Parts: sequence; structure tokens; C-alpha cells
Amino acid sequence: MAIIPQLSLFAWEEIEELGDLERLRLVIEYMPDEQLMRVLEKERGKGRDDYPIRAMWNALLAGIVFQHDSDAKLLRELARNGQLRSLCGFNGKVPTPWAFSRFLHKVLMHQAEVEEMFDDLVRELKKIVPDFGKRLAIDSKAIKSYAAKKNKNEKEDGRRDLDADYGKKVYRGTREDGTRWEKIVKWFGYKLHLIVDASYELPIMFSVTKANVPDINEAHHLLEKMEERQPEILKKAEILTGDRGYDDSKLIINCWDQHAIKPVIDIRNMWKDGESTRLLNNKQNVTYNYKGNVFCHCPSTGIEREMACGGFDKDRNTIEPLPK
Repeated sequence: MAIIPQLSLFAWEEIEELGDLERLRLVIEYMPDEQLMRVLEKERGKGRDDYPIRAMWNALLAGIVFQHDSDAKLLRELARNGQLRSLCGFNGKVPTPWAFSRFLHKVLMHQAEVEEMFDDLVRELKKIVPDFGKRLAIDSKAIKSYAAKKNKNEKEDGRRDLDADYGKKVYRGTREDGTRWEKIVKWFGYKLHLIVDASYELPIMFSVTKANVPDINEAHHLLEKMEERQPEILKKAEILTGDRGYDDSKLIINCWDQHAIKPVIDIRNMWKDGESTRLLNNKQNVTYNYKGNVFCHCPSTGIEREMACGGFDKDRNTIEPLPK
């Protein structure tokens, strides 16, 4: 039933060359949304059908494909673009802002059906994409709220976002000259937490939380959701990569001991004294850094060389020493 059958699944260059209408047509054709449509149509019953459920849903998808960041921009696009109205299923009549806002509110009441659509798409990818889910990555993204911020009374007035909260991310590093730098990013809104296939850069599991929820807390929740909703992918996974925000002993133990997934996660620098290396067991010429790298220093020349380990012994769950 594909409209453009000559396109291969991951020929992104061909997809990008298509116009917005053609991309929207593909989204509408392949979106597994029939169950959600039936639920919404049943709820409407024999009420007024000035704006059909399926047309409103297609318009919602169009706002994402056309990258409109507000309902008002989408409705203006519908008003001036007859081809878009026809593709969505409107019979020349553009929904009012109030009608579209009410429809969006109804969709938000059916989060379970929306998540099931997402899971269906992931399961389809698992069938047709080689090694899908073998290499995983986890991260979060800040999402700013366009609504007004909370007031002191925190009363719902239709303008304020009472579900959002304040978030902050701190980035630290070291410049080439050895000086430290720090960058703080603050926002009011939410966080999108994602586990994706690191090879194909496609999402596998997601959740949306208030902006102040720590990444590591939601990481445990995402793994629990994967175990419940996508157990085949979790069983197939070999590697989970993440930044230092996910450096947590419980998460690392959970990945390796419970799911046999190798956690490749950056290590947080917990050294507060500013040292770059420390002596290993009072040895005079062997040092290590906060990441666990071990170095040998030549007593004569002072040249530093990083020492290697002998690999990982899975049976003993430990690093092997180099043979003597």
C-alpha cells in the first residue's frame, strides 16, 4: 500500500529530497494508528462531525512533519495550503483553534494507545533491520514549555503549565591550558529520555518527565519498560553507552548482572583535590587517574606510558592481569 514503492527503508537522502507533502503521505500510510482512531471515533459517537477524527489526527501529524512549533502556525498552513487540507481529509473547512486544542487534549488522554503505536513501529523495525537493538545508547534532551510558568497559587487557568518544572544541566571540562570551565543551562519544561539504537539512530524506548527528574533515575525506569514492552530487544542488546550522568553503580550492575549488557559509560571525576593522578599502592613509578587508567613512569627518563590489562574474565567477573 506504499505510495512510493521504489524508496528503500533507510535511503535518507531520497526521503530528504521529497517535499513535505510526500513525507507526510508516507507517515500517514505507515502509521499504525487504526486502534487509536477507533477509540476516538467511538468516544465522539453520534456527536457533531464538522472536523473528522482522522482528518484532525492527520493534521496533528502534519504539524510534526512540517515542523510547526505551535497550533496557530499549523492552522495557518492548513488555511492557505489546499493540498495539505485534502491530504489530511478536510473538506475545505479548517478547524478552529478551540476545536484543534480540544482534540489535542483528547489525544493526550490516550497515552497508552500512543505508546502502543510506538511499540508496534519498533517491533516492525526489529523484523526488517539487521542487528536492530544490538548497540544501545541512552540520553536525555531538554524540552522547553511554551506556556506561562507557575504562579504562587499554582491554580490552573488555561495559560500556565502546571505539569512542567525547572531543570538544570551543568557541563564541566578542562581546557588545553589545564584550566577548568563550567557551563550551566537552565530551562522550564520537561525532559525527553531516550534509549536508541546507536547504529541506526532510531528510538527504542522513551519517556517524558518534568525537567527536574535526574537522568539516572529515569534510566532505571526505561530499562524496566524495555523489559516489559520490548523484552526481545533487551535480550539481544550487547552494549549500552551513555555519558557520565549515567555513571551509577546500580545501573551498571543491573545492565551486566541482569541483562548481560556491557555498560560503556563515562566516569564522573569524584576527586575534589584537583589531582590528575595518584600513586598506586605507594609504588614510586606507577600511577592511576580517576578513570582507572594505570600508568608506568620510567625512573630514568620520566616518560609516562599507559599500562594495559589482560582482558576481561567473564567467569570471574574481573579484569585479567597481563601475563608475567
